[in-house]
Amino acid sequence: MARLPPPLLMVTAGVVQRTLPRRGSAPLRTVVAVGSAVASATLAGASSRSFRREGTTVLPFHPEETSSLVTTGVNAVTRNPMYVGMAGLLLAQAVYRGSWTALAPVAVFVAAIDVYQVRFEEAALREQFGDVYDAYCRAVPRWLGGRSLRAVGEAGSR
Repeated sequence: MARLPPPLLMVTAGVVQRTLPRRGSAPLRTVVAVGSAVASATLAGASSRSFRREGTTVLPFHPEETSSLVTTGVNAVTRNPMYVGMAGLLLAQAVYRGSWTALAPVAVFVAAIDVYQVRFEEAALREQFGDVYDAYCRAVPRWLGGRSLRAVGEAGSR
């Protein structure tokens, strides 16, 4: 099955969100949405900069071109900070729109990325980095979760 570029999937989900009904503007929703969007873009951007600094590819369809496994910075909190950032941008738009139905494209985006992209990348990284990648997977969650939130708490208490 052909995979679409993750940014294209995100834009498509965003366009679908814009076709759904929305509620009127609300200052608090706007503040929360802008904060979420900034945090999400920062997360994705920080990961992209880490990849470039390490001299490795950010191209999702060519994981075999990966020259190093990036496990520091935001990649120590989630194995997929770029995708988490994209999902966060979609979530921010749903909040801004004040629409429960606008959450559906977020869920579809996350499921599609997880099934059609992340698993493909993980298989290639496991083949290339073996036990080192397996240890990374045991230590850091695919998305966000208990271990990643503990890691943030532990980093903040140091």
